[in-house]
Amino acid sequence: MITKVKFEIEFPIHASPQMLYQYFGTPSGLSEWFADNVNLRGDIYTFVWDGSEEQARVLQERPNEKIKFRWLEDEDDNKSYFEFKIQVDELTKDVSLIITDFAEEDEVEESKMFWENQIDGLKHTIGA
Repeated sequence: MITKVKFEIEFPIHASPQMLYQYFGTPSGLSEWFADNVNLRGDIYTFVWDGSEEQARVLQERPNEKIKFRWLEDEDDNKSYFEFKIQVDELTKDVSLIITDFAEEDEVEESKMFWENQIDGLKHTIGA
């Protein structure tokens, strides 16, 4: 079995937690920056990129705070997931989006670059 390593990346984003959450807690929000199209049936999100589909199950959701998914193809691997978490600094009120994901050891840098590109797209979409 392939071992994946966990990594986290933090992105400061100039947006309210409520607004930001709409972009990863809803299919329509996700399809604006993360995938070409996103559908939801029950707790299964279907992400479409260039005609190929990936499905993920929602493992945990706290509106305006975080949502955690597991790819269906990874369901045998109970440890790996990907999560969007909003963190607000109590003093400065600065908002950060923290992405937690898993990748094979030799693919961590590539995965981080993927997320950086995706979040650049998100920031562009929301004008942050």
